[in-house]
Amino acid sequence: MEKCSHESGRHSAENDGKYDITGSTATNVVDGFTMVAVGDVIVSRALANGHHPGFSEIVELLRAADVTFGNMETLIFDIRSFNGTPQAEYGGAYHVSLPEIGPDLKAMGFNIMGRANNHSLDWGVEGMRETSRILDESGIIHAGVGESRAQASAARLLETARGRVALLSCATSFTPMSRACDPAGEAPARPGVNALRLERSVVVEPDMLESLRKIRDALPNPGPKHDDREMLVLAGTTYRTGKDVGYTYAANTRDLADILRNVRRGKQYSDFCIFTNHAHEPGNWSEEPADFEQALARKLIDAGADAYVGHGPHRLRGIEIYKRRPIFYSLGNFFYDDLRTPVGADMYDVYDKDPQVDTDAEVTAAEETMGYPTAAGFIGALAEPVYYESVVAVSRFEENQLAELRLYPIELGYSKRLANRGVPSLAPRPQAISILERLQRLSEPFGTRITIEDRVGLIRL
Repeated sequence: MEKCSHESGRHSAENDGKYDITGSTATNVVDGFTMVAVGDVIVSRALANGHHPGFSEIVELLRAADVTFGNMETLIFDIRSFNGTPQAEYGGAYHVSLPEIGPDLKAMGFNIMGRANNHSLDWGVEGMRETSRILDESGIIHAGVGESRAQASAARLLETARGRVALLSCATSFTPMSRACDPAGEAPARPGVNALRLERSVVVEPDMLESLRKIRDALPNPGPKHDDREMLVLAGTTYRTGKDVGYTYAANTRDLADILRNVRRGKQYSDFCIFTNHAHEPGNWSEEPADFEQALARKLIDAGADAYVGHGPHRLRGIEIYKRRPIFYSLGNFFYDDLRTPVGADMYDVYDKDPQVDTDAEVTAAEETMGYPTAAGFIGALAEPVYYESVVAVSRFEENQLAELRLYPIELGYSKRLANRGVPSLAPRPQAISILERLQRLSEPFGTRITIEDRVGLIRL
């Protein structure tokens, strides 16, 4: 019996008493297990053998870990043989990469990648499937998309010398038509993304709500009215009263229950479980995660996740340590080598460009400068230095718990021309200190203390 319980999960004080015949929520890796986590991988070409000063030092960090994770935020295919099309509904830009990206990422050290995000179906189901094929052939484990919701939400497993790693990937920021679903009766399954739907409300002061009520009541056919004095719906948006004006989110209970079950299942079949979420909320402008995300990350760790890796807003957000497990609310951009080509005709229209006159690069430059279109105008521009600064996070585990977290600041060449920017290198000392001091400030509300030694951030437990 002792042998069986050891192999299925150690039963100790750290487990909070949670243990059953299938295992436990405890970490169960060999001492010295390391995880490297980075943010968004937006890359269009092979880089490992190119001329990119300083990049080789980054590759050394990636290759040294047992598991190296990144968020795969592009599609991989050869346009000359591709049978899909750019979709009318896309994630703000048509991300596309050359087929050699798969083996190149593997050569860099990546062995596990999240796939659920707002770009997963920029080029339709065909682009999703071709990307999966190339990653499979390259030996990179990936999760978050599939032929059904069951496939997209399932854990995918990586064998390492220090333990088996499970990865689950979801997105709270996704295009509506990309959401996967399971079959129902005669209706077949729908391929797509593992999505966690959110209900967004706008929080306003009481007098603001009364002004909105007057607007609603003055409109022709305003729809059903609510007697609730603290909430109303106007033009499809829910408004609530509260202390702080802003946005609040509530997770779909059915989606969340399914995700928690899959995390529990993933941990039952692994020694170390990574959960990753693509969340732009409340917007790329925000240094702080949306109000739902801390509760979500903690619930996932309670269910068995050993690390929560967030990404989406293309900028750094804070770090929390919960039950001796890391929560990264956003690791920003790792690659932003966004030489996307070809670009769908819809993007030319959005930025008032002519395919017979302007180039794909000029469309991309317009998108970075102006942002992407919404009913409220263009938002989400990424033309500031903050989107070109991030960290490589190296977590080391001893005695089945996080022992140390090292943070290596990186810069992605903001000042370079478009064709040369977006490839990471270790930030020079003054910039590294600035990045780490920002991360200290962003992590302080979570009770996380980051010390700076030379130009590396350290969290010791």
